[in-house]
Amino acid sequence: MDETIKELLPTLTSYGLRVLGALVGLWAAFRVASWLSGKVTKQIRQRNIDETLAIFFGGLTRWLVLAASIIALLGMFGIETTSFAAIIASAGLAIGLAFQGTLSNFAAGVMLLVFRPFRVGDLVNVAGQLGVVAEIGLFVCALDTLDNRRIIIPNSKVAADTIENLTANPKRRVDIDVGVSYSADLRVVRDVLEKTAAAIPGRDPQLGHQIILLELGGSSINWQVRVWCDTDAYWDVWDATVLAIKESLDAAGVEIPFPQMDVHMHNAA
Repeated sequence: MDETIKELLPTLTSYGLRVLGALVGLWAAFRVASWLSGKVTKQIRQRNIDETLAIFFGGLTRWLVLAASIIALLGMFGIETTSFAAIIASAGLAIGLAFQGTLSNFAAGVMLLVFRPFRVGDLVNVAGQLGVVAEIGLFVCALDTLDNRRIIIPNSKVAADTIENLTANPKRRVDIDVGVSYSADLRVVRDVLEKTAAAIPGRDPQLGHQIILLELGGSSINWQVRVWCDTDAYWDVWDATVLAIKESLDAAGVEIPFPQMDVHMHNAA
């Protein structure tokens, strides 16, 4: 018995030290993983990147450190880790192929959260949909339309399409087209439109307004009234501008003609 113990003692001691070293290494790996996870999360938050993205990359860092540490610790016991790396790589490839669409949505979501072409609450036109941004997720974006319908759009479609952010800038311009009769005095029309635009409620006093003579149309002389305003007041100024133009032209006796066609009949006899 004593001889057996003496023979096994070096082996037991060796493995005991390895187990102890592995436990210490595992404890250190958890501490380092937690520290790195916190640092990554903090750094992302300090750059004003979305909280969802900060939490995700913090957790991803933690699990990557733990996975690498466990594979390294297995090598202490003579376990071949190359096969583990090959298995993980193969699994990663298979998962990537299976979730190709999902991963593209995820990659697009990361780009949207990092570069922020729009934020929650912005009025945007993306992927053919107009609405207020309700949520920006890692895989989809949610819009609330102006008639209060919820639209869910995959991030890959959002990132691949043209993004129009209608509320990104503090100022917007209201453009109203109006046609007047060919018999109207152009100087009178301009004067009426100038005075009308200058009195629009909500008009920005610094950017002001412009009156543009656009074209000689088929049945009318076409003008455009441009009034600058705060973005939040855009639709109120739009409504007020249309109403004021109609009332001012009516008061000045300026006709807003309907589309018309003159037909001339010739008697062959």
